[in-house]
Amino acid sequence: MQTVQPIRDRFQIHAMKEELKRDSFRNYFLFVMGINTGLRISDLLPLKVSDVRDKTHIVLKETKTRKRKRFLINVELRKIIAGYIEGKREEEFLFPSHKTDLPLQRVQAYKILNKAAKNVGITEFGTHSLRKTFGFWHYSINKNVALLQDIFNHTSPDITLRYIGINQDIVDQSLEHFSL
Repeated sequence: MQTVQPIRDRFQIHAMKEELKRDSFRNYFLFVMGINTGLRISDLLPLKVSDVRDKTHIVLKETKTRKRKRFLINVELRKIIAGYIEGKREEEFLFPSHKTDLPLQRVQAYKILNKAAKNVGITEFGTHSLRKTFGFWHYSINKNVALLQDIFNHTSPDITLRYIGINQDIVDQSLEHFSL
């Protein structure tokens, strides 16, 4: 099984946004929601307009853990949401399938995101890369592993650091110029 990575380069994040926006605003919005909330794809896809309209938080029961969580919608994301949902009905899915009345399926989301990642030269990418990218940048900016551990509902800081790829980065840096 392939381990997916966070996007560690801001230019690649920007390139992904541009690539996805060219194809579809829905696809761009899925990416932006994922990297700004840290929600799992299984929690993002079933969201409806009513879950985000005029809201500061997304409140849901996580699919994987069955725990109730509250996720802040940052100011920038609120602006994007407002534009995206304008004219949409409360019961509409945020990420509708173009073929059914249902939300986009995980496999289709993977295909869309992975194609864009390949087009901009990102490897080791999957739907989980959105959550990992959120975690990587949250940690890089705040340097607070305990806070991120709580956000992700992990049982230890070590799991959180390994999850976002920080442990591997530290190991790689320590070995880069190590020579006997």
